[in-house]
Amino acid sequence: MGVTDMVAGESMKIVRRHGSAPAERCGTNVTCPDVFELADGRFAVMGLDATAHLDHELRALRAARAAEERIVVLPREVMLAALRDIDRQELGIGK
Repeated sequence: MGVTDMVAGESMKIVRRHGSAPAERCGTNVTCPDVFELADGRFAVMGLDATAHLDHELRALRAARAAEERIVVLPREVMLAALRDIDRQELGIGK
């Protein structure tokens, strides 16, 4: 299922950021990789598009991507902070 199929008839809405704010991680309030949760429970990530650099490695991992999908790279600390946030919410633990 491509992005077009996933959003047909839906309006996508970001409901929260997971992890710390860009000012805390990148020294800016504007541009920084991020992880967001959408209203329907899916996640959206903002990071470096590394598709051209990593696409050739997918086959060896028995993975593939659709033409409209991208391989996005996030700094490790961004992903780990987001995972901790998600885990806390799933467990009902406050920050």
